[in-house]
Amino acid sequence: MRVVLDTGILLAALITSGTPPDLIYRAWRRKAFELITSQWQLEELRRASRYPRLRRYLKPVEVGTLVNGLQRQAIVLAQLPKLELSPDPDDNPILAAAIAGMADFLVTGDKRDLLSLGRVETVQVLTARAFADLMGLRAAD
Repeated sequence: MRVVLDTGILLAALITSGTPPDLIYRAWRRKAFELITSQWQLEELRRASRYPRLRRYLKPVEVGTLVNGLQRQAIVLAQLPKLELSPDPDDNPILAAAIAGMADFLVTGDKRDLLSLGRVETVQVLTARAFADLMGLRAAD
C-alpha cells in the first residue's frame, strides 16, 4: 500500500504522542506501508517547522530526524507534474505527489480543500483517524 501523508499530518506526529498522526507515522517506521513524499514536501516541512506558532512545539532535532528518515526510507519524488485540482493552489503539490507516486491514500487534516475532494483519480483522501482505523492502529500499538 502506498500513502502520502500531508505536511500537517507529519508535523502533528511530532507534536502529540498517541494521536492518529503519531500512530500512522510509527506504523510507517515499522514498514506497514510505503510512504510517498517529494523534494517539494521536504522543503515545506523545513519551512513550516520554522513558523513561530509551531516552533514552541517542535524541536529542530526532531524535524531534522523526520526529514532525514523520509529521505532515506520513503519514496521521494524529485519532479512533480503540474496540476490544478484543489481550490487551494498550495495543496496541488501534495495531490501531484499522490498521483505521480501512484498512492492508494492521501492522509490529511485539511477539511476545507483536500478532504472535500474525497477521491482524486485512484487516490482516496482520508483523515488521519479514518486511516488509522483502516490500518487497525490503536494507542497501545
